[in-house]
Amino acid sequence: MKTPVRHLVVLVAAAVAVLLFGWLRGEWDPMHRWNRAFGDTAFILIALTMALGPIVTLLPRASPVLPWRRELGVYSGVAATLHTAIVFIGWFGLDLWRLSGFAFHPTLQRYVLAEHGLGLANWIGLFALVPAIGLALISNDRAIVLFGPRTWKWLQSAASAIWILVVLHAGYFLLMHFLHYHRPDPPPNPVTWFVVGLTLSVQVLRWCATYVVWRRARRGRDKIPSVAIDAA
Repeated sequence: MKTPVRHLVVLVAAAVAVLLFGWLRGEWDPMHRWNRAFGDTAFILIALTMALGPIVTLLPRASPVLPWRRELGVYSGVAATLHTAIVFIGWFGLDLWRLSGFAFHPTLQRYVLAEHGLGLANWIGLFALVPAIGLALISNDRAIVLFGPRTWKWLQSAASAIWILVVLHAGYFLLMHFLHYHRPDPPPNPVTWFVVGLTLSVQVLRWCATYVVWRRARRGRDKIPSVAIDAA
């Protein structure tokens, strides 16, 4: 399938996912409703991006799906950027102190730390977003020519670190932040356990693929004649 067609398919699928997640949270405050809709869509896209490589390792006949990683990564970055913009403008009012978990204390006339986990989780998300945007910008053939295949592949390996940061960021907001004892119980999140299951599935795939690669390498070494090993 040609690149423009893949872009169109992933873009339409991402738009449908955003609308679906927004619909599932119809009773939520609009800001949280749509920031989470874009955030969940970004998470699913990056999860699929991280899953395709292991799937092809385990099932080589599935290799035709591998090129889809580019488009999935690109629109994951787009959705994550929109998620961040809605949060930064709608929730924190462009205030970096509030984004970092601080609140203005009227008596002390200064900012004090109010949300111990919020700031850390937000900055983890930002640290994931910056390289994700960078990878989205170089997910094309021109970048491969510019950097060279080996350097380009090495840059793209940053996706594994981004995935870990995204899981930490999403895990905090899915399982911890809205259960603060100073707040009333939040509306139930209809996608919490779906996201948890997706995360675990991707991790299991990655671990299995790592094991398979290790076993193949081990078998390759075992086939080398002992004379050759001694000569080395």
